Amino acid sequence: MDKMIKFRELGLSEDILKALEKKGFEEPTPIQEQTIPLLLSGSKDIIGQAQTGTGKTAAFGLPILEKIKRHENFVQAIVVAPTRELAIQVADELNTFKTDRSIKIATVYGGQSISEQLRRLKSGVDIVVGTPGRIIDHLNRRSMRLDKANYVVLDEADEMLNMGFREDIEKILEHVNKERQMLLFSATMPQEILQIAKRFMGDYDIIRVKKQQLTTSLTDQIYFEVSRNDKFEALGRIVDIEEDFYGIVFCRTKVDVDTVTSKLIERGYDADALHGDVSQHQRERILKKFKAKQINVLVATDVAARGLDINDLTHVINYSLPQDPESYVHRVGRTGRAGKEGTAITFVTPDEYRKLLYIQRIAKTDIRKEQVPDVQDIIDIKRTRIMDELKVAIEAGRFDYYKDMATELMALGNPEDIICALLKNSYKEELEVKSYNKIGKVQLEKQGKTRLFIALGKDSGMDVKKLIAFIQNEVKIDARLIKEIKVLASFSFVTLPFSEAEMVLEAFKKKKKGRKAIVEKANMKK
Repeated sequence: MDKMIKFRELGLSEDILKALEKKGFEEPTPIQEQTIPLLLSGSKDIIGQAQTGTGKTAAFGLPILEKIKRHENFVQAIVVAPTRELAIQVADELNTFKTDRSIKIATVYGGQSISEQLRRLKSGVDIVVGTPGRIIDHLNRRSMRLDKANYVVLDEADEMLNMGFREDIEKILEHVNKERQMLLFSATMPQEILQIAKRFMGDYDIIRVKKQQLTTSLTDQIYFEVSRNDKFEALGRIVDIEEDFYGIVFCRTKVDVDTVTSKLIERGYDADALHGDVSQHQRERILKKFKAKQINVLVATDVAARGLDINDLTHVINYSLPQDPESYVHRVGRTGRAGKEGTAITFVTPDEYRKLLYIQRIAKTDIRKEQVPDVQDIIDIKRTRIMDELKVAIEAGRFDYYKDMATELMALGNPEDIICALLKNSYKEELEVKSYNKIGKVQLEKQGKTRLFIALGKDSGMDVKKLIAFIQNEVKIDARLIKEIKVLASFSFVTLPFSEAEMVLEAFKKKKKGRKAIVEKANMKK
């Protein structure tokens, strides 16, 4: 049966279908299944309520790539994203979908060379993906015009509003062609979103995708504390201690993917790499080998691994901590499928503990700490496996082919020494401690207390009781842990244990007062 039949039924062209097939996409996600036909066939605006990791980029990207005209030499589609990381991710994914090299996609965001952006925009761009602030910069410079743009996408609109970008969004929408088709994607649907829809959108359809379960009961989730330099050694130990390791190792960048894969192959592991620079032909070949278990370790970036339909993974390894909780869920959800238990392992460096806490809180999951497997334990397990394999071979018999060689070997000396020589020759350094490197101990900063500054005080109606309730409304922590509370006229201070303080900081990171965070670490300088 044609695995692409569901995509074909959505109305996509054969070129796009071939690109999806070679990328390993097999079935559309719910948001894709509902959005693509509407965007391809109609002119109505669309509000999509869906979280990160549900395939939103393909949902709006594929129809836009199908419908934009070639060689128009002006911006036909604008995608607005809250962060430069998301803007880069969206642009990268759109580039992997496009089947016509003449379609030009550009990113514009803060921190990137403005002169390089100006050069690209001047040369003619079809699709722009950018952050609100930098898009406004180009509109003010008149280096980018949107009066002919037929498509405008607000990706993660609620996130942009939380970051204080409402005015920027409204200004951008005022510059876009009045006859455009508008798509607004948001994980939540606060009143502000509906106000923007009422003001800037025409007749629209609402698509709601049920929030995916944030954890799976069949996935055992653990983390190891390791330094960056020891990650590869830890990875090797994890693969070695498992009898039948079959998993995906997630890295943040293409360079990391290539580096880790090369090191694995050098050490004799059956591994291969998957990222945006891998050609479609290579991707197809790699996936075929991985599904056939000719390779058992696939090293990949998040974007490259999207859409893969592989159900029987034993492990997912977060070699690099994912960008957000949704990405973590998306990765972890690849194991523990089809009724089989799976293990998700995350490497955490000392400076990433706050992010780990945030992921645990949002994903509503417990990621427990474990120790990296000890070298002697690995060797003992290998010895046991070898003994079991040899016992099975001895019981099976059928040694006629080797009897002449055995007779010659037995004449050479002590039978025990002969067996030792055979084992050493067969397993070389596999059973030697020196085959492994030492892993240094690291200590994540978890102890002690943290003093927090809160930009709300008596002038805002706060008192001790209300301040505690304010914090607990965002983070479910025991009120008894909130100590040394001091409520002043325009701001307040509280003290929390380190772990709880980190959770509070992450929770309020997105809650801005203007562009300033409401809760910050207190400046202890007098």
